[in-house]
Amino acid sequence: METKTIIVSEEMSGRLDKLASDQLGGTTRSYIKKLIESGGVTVNGEISKPNRKVKAGDEIKVVLPDPEELEITPENIPLDVVYEDSSMLIVNKPRGMVVHPAPGNYSGTLVNALMFHCGDSLSGINGEKRPGILHRIDKDTTGLLMVAKNDNAHQKLSEQIKEHSLTRAYKALVHGNIKQDSGTIDAPIGRHPTDRKKMTITGKNSREAVTHYNVLERFSKYTLVECVLETGRTHQIRVHMSKNGHPIVGDKTYGVKKEEFNLNGQLLCAYKLGFIHPDTNEYMEFTCGLPDDFQRVIDILRKK
Repeated sequence: METKTIIVSEEMSGRLDKLASDQLGGTTRSYIKKLIESGGVTVNGEISKPNRKVKAGDEIKVVLPDPEELEITPENIPLDVVYEDSSMLIVNKPRGMVVHPAPGNYSGTLVNALMFHCGDSLSGINGEKRPGILHRIDKDTTGLLMVAKNDNAHQKLSEQIKEHSLTRAYKALVHGNIKQDSGTIDAPIGRHPTDRKKMTITGKNSREAVTHYNVLERFSKYTLVECVLETGRTHQIRVHMSKNGHPIVGDKTYGVKKEEFNLNGQLLCAYKLGFIHPDTNEYMEFTCGLPDDFQRVIDILRKK
């Protein structure tokens, strides 16, 4: 266990859970709230409630328990492997699959499947919980992901991600009819100030985010677009299209709560991925088709 002590200054006063989360860094507000409720956080030696107002001069002590050892086990989960060689592979991730283990999703993830498929042949740069993982897409977003089998491949492919030199294109069905044929959304994205599970466009604690889009097909109340990422922020396309007035169909977090289609996730597919191969230095590009539910909606709209 580790004990952290925070002496509240004039600038730091506010709710106990928020202040402690902000000051400790790397810990979520919900995690701190659970610690407070279990008696792991005290104010001036007293057990308190998460919403207690702390003031200048108060002494907060946070007892952080030792992290639990998490054993990630290989699982025989079928993978749609689009390409594979001795250094890397490209997989087409289905809807509903989480990329790597996290609270609430310790099994059934892409990492569990990769560990079974690749054995020990996965890069270790990102640690035991994310072997081989170079980038992510959301649980309910489908499409192509790169996976590194060794540290050399991981470093070279990560550099391309950092330099924004990858080709990453998505297809999305959005609400409304976009009048212009193409456009660019340049708006910084950061964590939502009150809902930590969401992202938002903000100038505070944010990072540059740029999305280019092209109209592929128009329907009466919807538009099929291609979105090309210049940067790769969490929920970037979902946030940008929503703030642009055209949320993605099926996106209950940033879009319309009630849809006319029976969907289990947003109609967003990472359909194109291009990169320089880490061994051959040759440019390679891969594409995949739309998932069945996405294609079903497109077929319905075309018939109308």
